[in-house]
Amino acid sequence: MRNRFNLQQIQILEAGLIGIFFVQAVRLLIGLLYSRFASAALVSALDPAAIDRTATGIVEPSMLTNEISFLVYILALPLLSIFLGRVRWLMLVGVVAAAIGRALMVVDGPLSTMMAASLVLGGGLLYLAMLIRSRAQFLPYFFIVGFGADQIFRAFGNTADPSVLPDYLGIQLVLSLIAIALSFIAISRGLKRDDESAVSEDFGLLTLLGGIGLGGLMFLQLTLLALPNVVAGRAGVDYTAFVPFVLAATLLPLIPPIRAQARVFISTFDGALRGWLWMLIAALLIVAGTRFQGPAGGAALVGAQFIIGMTWWWLVRPQAEKERNFSGLWLILSVVIMGVLLLGDSFTYEYAFVRNLAPELSTLNSIVPPLLRGFRGMGLGLLLLGVFLAVLPMTQVQRRIPWKGGTIAQTLLGIIVVAAASVGAAYAARPPLVAGVRNVDNIRVGTYNIHAGFNEFFGYDLEEIARTIERSGANVVLLQEVEGGRVTSFGVDQSLWLARRLGMDTRFFPTNEGLQGLAVLSNVEIVFDEGRLLTSMGNQTGLQRVQVRPDAGVVTLYNTWLGLLLETPGGLTIEEQQQDQERQLNEAFGIISTDHPGGNLGRIVIGGTFNNTPTSPLIQKMRDTGFVDPLAGLPLEISATLWRTGLRARLDYLWIRPPLLATRAGVIDSPASDHRMAVIELQISRANP
Repeated sequence: MRNRFNLQQIQILEAGLIGIFFVQAVRLLIGLLYSRFASAALVSALDPAAIDRTATGIVEPSMLTNEISFLVYILALPLLSIFLGRVRWLMLVGVVAAAIGRALMVVDGPLSTMMAASLVLGGGLLYLAMLIRSRAQFLPYFFIVGFGADQIFRAFGNTADPSVLPDYLGIQLVLSLIAIALSFIAISRGLKRDDESAVSEDFGLLTLLGGIGLGGLMFLQLTLLALPNVVAGRAGVDYTAFVPFVLAATLLPLIPPIRAQARVFISTFDGALRGWLWMLIAALLIVAGTRFQGPAGGAALVGAQFIIGMTWWWLVRPQAEKERNFSGLWLILSVVIMGVLLLGDSFTYEYAFVRNLAPELSTLNSIVPPLLRGFRGMGLGLLLLGVFLAVLPMTQVQRRIPWKGGTIAQTLLGIIVVAAASVGAAYAARPPLVAGVRNVDNIRVGTYNIHAGFNEFFGYDLEEIARTIERSGANVVLLQEVEGGRVTSFGVDQSLWLARRLGMDTRFFPTNEGLQGLAVLSNVEIVFDEGRLLTSMGNQTGLQRVQVRPDAGVVTLYNTWLGLLLETPGGLTIEEQQQDQERQLNEAFGIISTDHPGGNLGRIVIGGTFNNTPTSPLIQKMRDTGFVDPLAGLPLEISATLWRTGLRARLDYLWIRPPLLATRAGVIDSPASDHRMAVIELQISRANP
C-alpha cells in the first residue's frame, strides 16, 4: 500500500509538471500565431526594399509556412497512441518531447520559439493520450495543476508569465530533467496493462464528445476563468483582491471531500438532468459575472471557475471490453475545437479590421467578411458556447458519477496546497507603494498608443514600451489600444504591468469586451476616474476622464481613441468613418460640457489618438473650440506619431487651454509601437485650480 501511495504521488507530480509545461506553451503559442500571421501578412504586402530589416518581429512568409507545417506534423503525435498504445514507454516519448520543447522555448536553439511551443503541444497531447489509456484518474491533475501553477507564475510576473524569459532557463532545465526522471520511475514501477478485457477507472477512453468538451474547457480556461486579471476586467473588480479566490476556485476540486460533496449534491437529481443542470449553473454564473459589475460579478466568475473545473473528471470514461481506443484522434479534435473558438474570440475584437478576401476567393466576399464583422459584441455568446461544449460530455453520462472522495492524508495535503498557493499568490500580486509627485511647478503629460504591446511588425515588447515612457520623464501618460488579458497579447494586463514596472498608479477603462480600451498611468495622485462609451460604427471606443492632484487643485485629463480611417472594401467607406469620428468628437464635447457646467473647464488636457491629420476639419474643430496644440507647427519629421514603413503621419494629440501653459513639447523616438509617444511639459504653478 505504501509503495502504491508513493507511486501515485510520483504520477501526480509527473502529470502536474507536464500540465504546467503544456499550459504555458499553449498560451505562448496562441499569441505567437496571432503576431506571426500578422507580421507575415504585412511583410508580403510591403515592398521588400522598403522594410527596415533591423526592426524586431519581422516574419518572412516562408518562415511562417515552415512553422505551420511543423505544427501540423507535431499535432499528429497523439495518433501514435492508437497503434502503439500498448507500449507503455511511449508515454516517456511524450514527456521528453514536452520537456525538451519547454526548455527550448526560453533559449535560442535549433527551433524557433513557435516551433518549440508546438513541440510541447504535440508532446503534451501524446502524453495525455497515454495518460488516458493507463492512468485516466490523473487526467484532472494535468489540467488543474497546470492552470493553477500558471496563475502563480503570473502573480509573480504582474500578470505576465516570467517563465518564458531567458533568465528562467536554469530553472526550466531542472524542471524538465525532473519531469523526465519522474516519468522514467513511474513507468518502470507501474503495472503494465496486459488484460485488455479488464474494465477499470485507470484504463480510460476519450470519446468524440469528450474531445469536444475538452476543446470547450480549454477555451474557457484560456480566455476567461483561469486568468484573475481577465476575471477582474470582465467583472470590473480589483485584480489584487481576486487573485487568491480565482486560484482557490481552480484548485479546490483537488480536495477529495469537495468532490464527495459535489457527488452527494448531483446524485439527488435524475441522471438525465444532472449534466444539463450543471451546464445551466455554469452558464448563469458566467452571464452574471460578465453582465454585473463589482464584487457580485467577480464572485460569480469565481464560482463559474469552480463549476467548470469540476468537469475535468467527466471527459473520459472507462474503456469497455475489447473496445478500440481513439483518444489520440479526439485529442486532435479538441485542439481544432479550441482553435475555432479562439478564432471567433479574436474577431470579437478585430471585427473592424476585416477586409475582403483575395481575388481568387472573391466569390466568398458576400459571406465571409460580413460573418466575421458580425462577431462584434459576441464575446458572451462564445463563452456560453464554450460552456455548452465543455459540459456536453456530462449530459451523456447517467449511471456514473466520477467524483469520489479520498483518504484523510489526501484531504490534508489538498487543503495545504490550496491554502499555501492562494496565500502565496495573494502575496505575490500585492500592489507596490507608489511614491506620488506633489507640490511641483511642472508636470509632464504624454499620450501613447501602444498598439496592444506590438510594434509595426508585431514584435511584442512591453519592456521596451516601459523604457520609452521612462525616457520621456512623463508624470501622467494617456494610453490607447491597451489590452487587459486577451489571449492574443499573451494574457497580460498591460496597464497594470506597465504601472508596476514604472512605479505608477493606473486606471483602465474598457471599451470592448472588458479587455480592450484606454488607460492612464500616473505618479501624481489620482483622485477620480470614470469612462463612457462613444457611438462607434467601427471599432468601439470611448472617452476616459481622470483627475490628478499635483497641488491643492486638480488637473482633469480626457483620454480617447477616435474611430479609424481604413480602406476596407465591402466595409465602411472613408466618408462614413469620417462622419463616425465627427459624431464621436461631438459626443465627447457634450460629455465635457456636462462634466463642467457653466463652461468653466479649469485645468484640462484632452489627449489620445484622433486618427486624423492636423489639416483635417476634425482637428480644426478642436482649435475652433479654443484648445491649443503645443506641437502645432513642428515639421512632420519631428512631430509625426504614426511611423510605418513608407508612412509618417501625425495622429496623436495633446490639447490644452489656459490657464495651463506648455513650456516644452516633443515626440519620443522609439520603435516599441507603430505609434510614437507625444509629451508636453505643463507649467501649473501659475495656473489657478
